[in-house]
Amino acid sequence: MVRSIRASASKKSSLSRLPRLAGRRAPNAALEGPSALAAPSAPGMTSTSASTLAPRAPAAAATLGRKVACLRSFYRHLRREGLIEHDPTADLHGPRKTQRLPRVLSREEVARLLREPKGTEPMALRDRALLEVMYACGLRASEVIGLEMTDIDMHEGFVRARGKGSKERLVPLGRQAIAAIRAYLRGGRSQLLHGREEPRLFVNFRGGPLTRQGLYKIVQRHARAVGLDGKMSPHTLRHSFATHLLSNGCDLRAVQEMLGHADIATTQMYTHLSGDRLKQVYYESHPRAKDE
Repeated sequence: MVRSIRASASKKSSLSRLPRLAGRRAPNAALEGPSALAAPSAPGMTSTSASTLAPRAPAAAATLGRKVACLRSFYRHLRREGLIEHDPTADLHGPRKTQRLPRVLSREEVARLLREPKGTEPMALRDRALLEVMYACGLRASEVIGLEMTDIDMHEGFVRARGKGSKERLVPLGRQAIAAIRAYLRGGRSQLLHGREEPRLFVNFRGGPLTRQGLYKIVQRHARAVGLDGKMSPHTLRHSFATHLLSNGCDLRAVQEMLGHADIATTQMYTHLSGDRLKQVYYESHPRAKDE
């Protein structure tokens, strides 16, 4: 909550600098200059002089987008309260976001990461099962730590994941992931529980449910051990899952279903990362792609 309050305060304190941060002219004349973004008719409101502001580097598109949204919401509130008659942000739009391609591990890097948790200690067995499930199913961080014992069907080879908006979906579970889970359940989980009752599949060393912070630390620790420090986060395994499936010819709709994407356009970004597969299909299919 404290962080939310600080973030809100930060947005409000820098709203008057929005056109200068953008490094461009405001969309209409009414918005040009920092003082134009204040609401002079609203009681108790003051503006900050541009001359008192220290020079700053141009803000990122996502940062500007958040500030624009906050500013428009603020002026809508003023109009609803009858404090202003005209909304100067009616024609103000944030910059278009550039879609950055996600970072993906190669198959060799994934294999190194999955081999890293060694030994038969309870924590090693848990970490191996955790990483195997994340890559085998392409789960989000919140989904993997939210898995319960009843969500795993090792006989049929499926995992029930609870995604955004509490939507449930079934995702296939590979043989190596099943083997890792069985080893964890047989020789690790009960020792970590210390006699406690816990419905979650993955637990911490105290026997409680694994948290997002705990998951991040586990992934980062093993990534550092195999030379992948700074190259990945828990979500990187999800990106790698989708990209490797598409590279091997998996149907885009099937990948969308397994990832739990509501819009297939979200899944399509992974097609840009599957260049090897595209080249293979091209050379196999185009009549003039091969030498005579």
